[in-house]
Amino acid sequence: MDDKTIEKQARAVIDKLRPYINRDGGDIKFVKYEEGIVYVQMLGACIGCAAIDTTLTYGVETILLEEVPGIIGVEQI
Repeated sequence: MDDKTIEKQARAVIDKLRPYINRDGGDIKFVKYEEGIVYVQMLGACIGCAAIDTTLTYGVETILLEEVPGIIGVEQI
């Protein structure tokens, strides 16, 4: 799968997750996809939240790894 397709699918998954993050006053923004890693920016109530690592690892990253072949991780910018 080429990088453009992976990026498009990653953006779609993040858009699907956004309403759940918005419910708690936060937001997530796709920044870039590079060499298997999706870079995101957490916004709103996510900034300074004690659960941000859990949200990224067990939420966003887990779903992206399951749904988009080629992704190997998620990093916060």
